[in-house]
Amino acid sequence: MSVNREIDAALARLTLAHREENYRHHSYSEDMHQYELIRQGDPEAISVGKAMFEGPTTGSLSDDPLKNYQYLFVASITLACRFCIEGGMSSEEAFNLSDLYIRRLDKCQTKEAVFDLHDTMFRDYVTRMQHLERTEIYSKQIHRCMDYIDQHLQSPLTVELLAGELSVSRSYLSTLFQKETGRSVSEYIRDRRIETAKKLLTYTDFSCLEIAEYLCFSSDSHFSRTFREVAGESPSQFRKKHYKKHFAAPSGKA
Repeated sequence: MSVNREIDAALARLTLAHREENYRHHSYSEDMHQYELIRQGDPEAISVGKAMFEGPTTGSLSDDPLKNYQYLFVASITLACRFCIEGGMSSEEAFNLSDLYIRRLDKCQTKEAVFDLHDTMFRDYVTRMQHLERTEIYSKQIHRCMDYIDQHLQSPLTVELLAGELSVSRSYLSTLFQKETGRSVSEYIRDRRIETAKKLLTYTDFSCLEIAEYLCFSSDSHFSRTFREVAGESPSQFRKKHYKKHFAAPSGKA
């Protein structure tokens, strides 16, 4: 029994109003279906999500149409984010993507703008899920290890530190990581830092030295040497090919 009579009374009135208006929410299975499609990287999620978000059985969270769809957007991206994490996307990428879209939602001035952003958000998550490496299903411990690495690329990382975070031995973590991923822990850290460096070279004005320092390389030359080993070209060569001038924030701020 509820301890809040005021909420109980309001809930009863809302339920009655919905019955009188012949209004219904879409079912739980209908709702979850669209997010399961996202998790699978299925493009059908985009059209299904559009129909669900803009259809007559969407939620009524505010009398203001714009606020209503903004609230619904937040609920939708929260579920999309979590389903993608369950499907193998790193929690850092999924949550950061969610934060980014909610910030953009804040700038929407019409419900039509929210509709467009929702379509873009669904398409983005679906596309990222399509490009995930799906050849391996990792254990919970390895997922935790990967998530910790992704969240701390700007800090010194060692196998010993990671093993301590997971409360396992260094040898156990090294063996399990190699077995499940086909890479050593240090190789994974290196590869993730180079992937991050590529994004910084493409979308920011940070110098190679600034990127090297940010990603904990011992020197600019160490960064350049490692980048060439992984990417097959120097950081400066990569930037010349991929730099997006109009996306770079002032003063190199991402």
